[in-house]
Amino acid sequence: MSVLKSRPVLRWLVPVTAVATVIGGGAALGTFAAQAEPSLPPRTAAQLLVDLQTSRLEGLSGTVVQRADLGLPPLAGLVAGDGPAGLLTGTHTLRVWHSGPDRQRIALVDTLGERDVIRNGRDVWAWNSRSNTATHRTLPEGAAGAETPELPVTPGEAADRALAAIGPSTEVSVGRSATVAGRDAYELVLAPRDAASLVHQVRIAIDARQHVPLRFEVFADGSDKPAFEMAFTQVSYARPAADQFTFNPPPGVKVTEETAGRQPADAPGKRPAHGERPDVRTVGESWATVVVARLDGAGAPADRAGTPGRAGNGSTGDPAALLGKLPKVSGDWGSGRLLTGKLFSALLTDDGRLIAGAVTPERLYEVARG
Repeated sequence: MSVLKSRPVLRWLVPVTAVATVIGGGAALGTFAAQAEPSLPPRTAAQLLVDLQTSRLEGLSGTVVQRADLGLPPLAGLVAGDGPAGLLTGTHTLRVWHSGPDRQRIALVDTLGERDVIRNGRDVWAWNSRSNTATHRTLPEGAAGAETPELPVTPGEAADRALAAIGPSTEVSVGRSATVAGRDAYELVLAPRDAASLVHQVRIAIDARQHVPLRFEVFADGSDKPAFEMAFTQVSYARPAADQFTFNPPPGVKVTEETAGRQPADAPGKRPAHGERPDVRTVGESWATVVVARLDGAGAPADRAGTPGRAGNGSTGDPAALLGKLPKVSGDWGSGRLLTGKLFSALLTDDGRLIAGAVTPERLYEVARG
């Protein structure tokens, strides 16, 4: 079940367009520091799930900090940049505002510029100060919101996707109480029952009064520190002022009008339309889901491993050269190259398949054989 699917209030805490803001590690570490556990009345896991389903949120504003330590090899150039893939490494922050089902705003600022996404009624604006460009869409009547990005960037969006995995494959329990962004919170704990999953636990801190997810943590097997976490460091449930959702294009900005109901083609995290990727399929379900994609052209770039990267970059280089540095693997399924992290594995086969999931390499080899 998707607990938040019927609640656009929480789903719209996710931006249509995201840009990562890298902040100093020391500043972020303080905001995630552990505090004394508050004394809260007992709640069962079932009661917490009902709390999430039945809560009503009219207004919210706050700051979200996200941190990822996925144990990636030195191939960061493959996931660096402004798009959502950049959220897979390092520490990032953003500001969010919510005022009812048709007024939302996300603002992300880094040292080189700012990106905003604003919805005000049927108008949706996406602004990039670095390129001094903006896109505008007019949503159709009755539109509940815009398309959801591939990667979650708030605790509420991440919780929605994790809660969708609840079923026979998931053990659900209540963890310790916590204080997040100055708010007392219960902790809901999800643990996969499938041994092939690299996820040990998912922990969701839920505001004890407002029942809003305030913190989302993913722990890898064998680790007592989260490999991925996002949390509000400051939150207010007061309805934001109306002028927070008014966008006035700056002087000289280039404005592009987009077709209603679709995102800009280069919007980070944009989901392909249904049927747009017939070359992608999934195997398995829940925590052990594996994605299989047929790549264009050759598979693992073993024969191009020596391609030099761009001089002076130090990280982004030629993707073929970077992939060529991955360890070679082979078996009765064939051969290819393997990328492993704390929470996922990816197999790039020489016959042109990309097989990936939050599972052990052994599960990928099984899928490759099949």
